[in-house]
Amino acid sequence: MNAILRIENLHKRFGDLTVLAGIDAAVEAGETVVLLGSSGSGKSTLLRCINFMETPTEGRITLHGRLVGEERGGVMRYRESELCKLRTRIGMVFQHFNLFPHMTVLRNIMEGQVTVLKRGAAEAAAKAREQLARVGLSDKADEYPARLSGGQKQRVAIARALAMDPDMMLFDEVTSALDPELVGEVLKTMRRLTEEGMTMVVVTHELGFAYHVANRVLFLDQGVILEQGEPQQVLKEPATQRMREFLDGHSLFKLPD
Repeated sequence: MNAILRIENLHKRFGDLTVLAGIDAAVEAGETVVLLGSSGSGKSTLLRCINFMETPTEGRITLHGRLVGEERGGVMRYRESELCKLRTRIGMVFQHFNLFPHMTVLRNIMEGQVTVLKRGAAEAAAKAREQLARVGLSDKADEYPARLSGGQKQRVAIARALAMDPDMMLFDEVTSALDPELVGEVLKTMRRLTEEGMTMVVVTHELGFAYHVANRVLFLDQGVILEQGEPQQVLKEPATQRMREFLDGHSLFKLPD
């Protein structure tokens, strides 16, 4: 197996508050890994540590076999130039879309390409249109975000991240701010990315997506991975009482075609 990402003994503390307490995990090329857990379990913090929006307090992160940062005296040190380059290789989509309201959809997707990757306008526009087609929004290139539904805005945010040609994608509860009838279109887009072989780590409360799409599920509780395995095992036959409590009242619905 080819591990794109490896996490070893990851800790994250905010003052006296420990949010992550020794995470060990690996993500293989082409895998979709879903992180489950109650609010405050550390899921989103783990995602933010993976792309160094938050700096780990302890532990090591390896991307494509190369250690991120440099260990000196038992402490990891990071150069901002290295982290900026890493963030271009790890796409992230958030709960809120963060689109520029004064830019068209096309310009929103071009912006990072031009300013960060230094692509020319013609190349960036071509890539933007390619990714809009990928998420089923070719006809929205010249619209402004205010004229889009929440689901369409989130799909534009996905296209924007994909336009940077990332090695892997991180999704942080991207459907939680959407009206229920709009959730399906975003989940279908994410499912297509999985089918195309995109490596993905997904924080979600959508258990149907986890069950039908994920290769592996990791259940976090109080900053540690309490259970992990194939979704059919973890979601159907949980090994711990805490996992059974989490699943109580959830239904493993079938994803829309």
